[in-house]
Amino acid sequence: MQPLQGITVLDLTRVLSGPYCTMLLGDMGARVIKIEQPGKGDDTRAWGPPFLEGESAYFLSINRNKESVTLDFKHPDGRAALERLIAGADVVVENFRPGTLRKIGLDFASLAPAHPRLVYCSISGFGQTGPRAHEPGYDAVIQGEGGLMSITGSADGPPFRLGVAIADIVSGMFAAYGVVTALYARERTGRGQQVDLAMLDAVAALLTYQAGNYFASGNVPMRLGNRHPSIVPYETFPASDGDFVLAVGNDDLWRKFCAVAAFRDDGRFATNRQRVTAYDELRPLVAAVLLKQTRQHWIERLTAAGVPCGSVRNLQEVFDDAQLAARAMIARIPHPTIGSVRVLGIPVKLSDTPGDIRSAPPLIGQHTDAVLTRDAGLDRDAVARLRSLKVI
Repeated sequence: MQPLQGITVLDLTRVLSGPYCTMLLGDMGARVIKIEQPGKGDDTRAWGPPFLEGESAYFLSINRNKESVTLDFKHPDGRAALERLIAGADVVVENFRPGTLRKIGLDFASLAPAHPRLVYCSISGFGQTGPRAHEPGYDAVIQGEGGLMSITGSADGPPFRLGVAIADIVSGMFAAYGVVTALYARERTGRGQQVDLAMLDAVAALLTYQAGNYFASGNVPMRLGNRHPSIVPYETFPASDGDFVLAVGNDDLWRKFCAVAAFRDDGRFATNRQRVTAYDELRPLVAAVLLKQTRQHWIERLTAAGVPCGSVRNLQEVFDDAQLAARAMIARIPHPTIGSVRVLGIPVKLSDTPGDIRSAPPLIGQHTDAVLTRDAGLDRDAVARLRSLKVI
């Protein structure tokens, strides 16, 4: 038994935010039918290098636990097949620009009367309502528009986007959360509903304490590099052989740090408020002490004392960590052309009904015939006809 076993998701999304959402649903047991454009597929199938036996590493990273169906639903026969699939679905997820699917009668308002239990999730850059609803949303743009770039980077340098497409990823996470919440509500009300997820909203929701600081003070937060605006010391420091992260989150940890580092605090830095206020004075004093020893020296001794710290690791070092292996955060699964492929594991560990990785990211159209015959009720001749018309 898996949490979403028995739930069918019709995935009309592409690129990252939508596919990430549907991957999360698939990981927890939902059946995900991914609709792709014939002859092309999801845009990310062409993103690379690297490619593994012709398959994009980007696509492979976010499309496991899905069935791929190529279908041109702008063609009348393709539209008829899609409507049959919608009739059997619990959830539809799409990330077209608002208004696009309304023009062809595939938006929530058009589908809800005939499918009152349908949960319909729409992911877009700026949402389905508001003066900017029509604008396209791309990760880098939303990181900028949502304020993340303004607080990321060194104080005297340019703004930076994060090293992953965090606007897309967090939008997919919130969308999956919205879908599951709507499914739970359906169990109580018997009705489906629309989940309207704006990437701008998702990124704004990440601002948390930075937004709180602004609301409280009226001061616009600025870039601080790796420094935390409200906790000191809480950032990277150079040891004699490279950088490591020190996270002294409270006054008790500060006292433990001082004991391990033989740092003499004469009372000027005893409280976090004092340390934040005296940052410019304190930071070089701490840095001078830490520079005397190696990263491993400090990490071993500070960890033993209960002070949070860690190395700044590259991805090879991360994925060589036995902790991730013990937590099943790296999986190897069979793939029809590659042989096997490594993917990230599932971070949510449920004790009674865990998710699992059941299938590799699909080849384009790998499941077209099976889904159209089993789920859309088409016979072999009908499927062959659609193929001859290049609808599939």
